This record gives sequence, structure tokens and C-alpha cells, in this order.
Amino acid sequence: MPKGLWEPDFERVLTVLRRQGEPDRVPFLELIHDAKIMEGVMGAPAPTEGDAWRKYRIEFMRKLGYDCVRGFYSFGFPGHQNLLADDTAPASKGKRGWRDEHHGPIESWQDFEQYQWPSVQDASFEDIEKLGPLLPDGMQVVVTLPSGVLENLVALMGYEPLCYALSEQPQLVQAVADQIGEAELALYQRCCQFDFVSALWLNDDLGFKTQTMISPDDLRRYVFPWHKRMVQYAHEQGRPVMLHACGNVSEVIEDLIEQVGIDAKHSFEDVIQPVAEFKRQYGSRVAALGGIDVDVLARRTEQQVRAYTRQVIEECAPGGGWALGSGNSVANYIPVENFLAMLDEGRKVGVYSN
Repeated sequence: MPKGLWEPDFERVLTVLRRQGEPDRVPFLELIHDAKIMEGVMGAPAPTEGDAWRKYRIEFMRKLGYDCVRGFYSFGFPGHQNLLADDTAPASKGKRGWRDEHHGPIESWQDFEQYQWPSVQDASFEDIEKLGPLLPDGMQVVVTLPSGVLENLVALMGYEPLCYALSEQPQLVQAVADQIGEAELALYQRCCQFDFVSALWLNDDLGFKTQTMISPDDLRRYVFPWHKRMVQYAHEQGRPVMLHACGNVSEVIEDLIEQVGIDAKHSFEDVIQPVAEFKRQYGSRVAALGGIDVDVLARRTEQQVRAYTRQVIEECAPGGGWALGSGNSVANYIPVENFLAMLDEGRKVGVYSN
């Protein structure tokens, strides 16, 4: 029997990612929902662990009309502690952190040799494994990389030391990138062992407002070869890969589409390129995801969010190849009512007539 419009059905997401025309409705898709946002929607505190936390996430996604739930694993590259400041968001979590750009745990060959590299074999995939039996019919799991090759290069070397090393110690940069890439490829291989993991996020912020974080040539040398290997492996296993990359990637978007082989691009800011413009330019070759500008969601009124969302839907929905969601993630500084207004407009005007 065909599924109802608002029952989970990951096939509509796959239709978008594979650019196979219009599904029954525009699917909803997000990289991250902050726990404070989830609590605001659910009206109850989020459990912190176990099946209670997994059921809570599933119910949140099902209730709002999503077709997938995010799975987690315990893996990451140990590094310096983030710098901290007070979190001034309405749903404050106390402190908000950001990365120390001046230092990293690996700034020399000696640091590289002494660094305790984690092993994927030691990671726990319990959360993903136990999500499977809890999934409602039609819902699938998506998994996100723990930051990508570039983000981890920046975290492990420090942004400033990395910039110097690209000129002065390129072999060290290559060695660190290769350690990161090997681990992340192993994560992909492990996650693809679960039949209900049906798509993967490649999460690697590549730029800022005007350009890439490192030169396009350096991305092609150190980062994209690993991206390509991960995407190729996922494709061999029948899984599409969605790239989440903040920043201006206009200089390398052809590399990402043609060489890396991503199935979809996520993270859009109107100040860089509105999602509708991206879809017009590249939508015949790669899916576009989200694009409801976070600044709009965070600072506009509910009615302004509704009008803006409706316009984006009207521009992006025709022909398929697009999913509704924020331009980045649903952070705790986005009013819950604005987040819900975005989805409500999706219900009202995101249904196809076929």
C-alpha cells in the first residue's frame, strides 16, 4: 500500500538525492536539531542515553514529518579544548565554544609521532545498532561524519599553524590528512554494514563568506582525494552521500560534483548564494538541500519566516531534487515557533500534484 504523505518514507528522500523527479511531497531534512529545540517541540526534557533517548529522537522526527533519524557513534580525534563564552541564546546551554585558531596538538613531526591516534575498531556503534529495531516502518537512519578531513586538519594542527605548514611542512600536512582520511573511510565502511543506514552525511566545512579556508589547489591535494574515496565506497554500497560544507565553495563546486561525486550539497547562506540560485545553476547535476537562511530563522518574525519559506519552496520544489530545511542547522538560538513555521509552510505548499 502507498504510504500517507506524512508517514515516514525514506524513498522520497532517495528520490531527491538521486534526482529522479518529484516525490509525493518535498521531504524535510536537517543535519542537526539542537536538543533544546527538540525539548521545545516535545514539551519534555530529552533523555541523555539508552533506548529512551533513541525513542525520543525517533518520535521527534516522526511527529514533525521527517523520514529519517540521525545515528551516532563514539569516535573523534582528541584535541585542545575549545575556547568558551556565555551562551546568550534564548534556550541557553550555559556556555558556547569555538575553536582556538592559534594552536593545535600537532604542529610538528614530534607532535605527530606522539599523538595518540584513535582507532575506529575501538569505537562504539551501539546507538546505530539499537536504532534499527526501533524504527517505524519507512524510516531509515542517516549518519554524519565527525567533521571531515579539512575540519579535523584545522582542529588537529590549528588554523594558523596549518596555513604555515602548507608552505613549510607539506609532508606533515599530508601525513595528518592521511591519518584522518583512513579513519573516516573506516567509519564509512563500518556504518554501511547496517542495512537501515541508507544515506551518509559528509560533514566538512570548507570555507567562509568569500572563499575557501585553504586554497583550492590545497583542497585538491590533501582533502578531495579522501572525499572521493569515501563517496566512491558509499556508492559501491548503494548509499548516496550528502555534503554539508559551510562557506563559499564556488571555486571548487565543479570538483565536488565531477571529481568527488557528491549526490547533494547542503549549507546555504543568502549572503553567499541563495539555494534557489544554486539549484538553477547546478540542480541538473546535484541535489540541493535546505537553504532556509539561518539569519531569517533566527531574527525574523514568524510571518516573515512563513513568507520567506513559501517563496523558497515555490522556487526550489518544481522538478524535485530539493529537500526543505534550514540553511545550516536548527540551533538553540532559533525560536521554536520559527522552526515550526518553516515546516508548516512545507506541509501547506510542498505537496506535489502528481
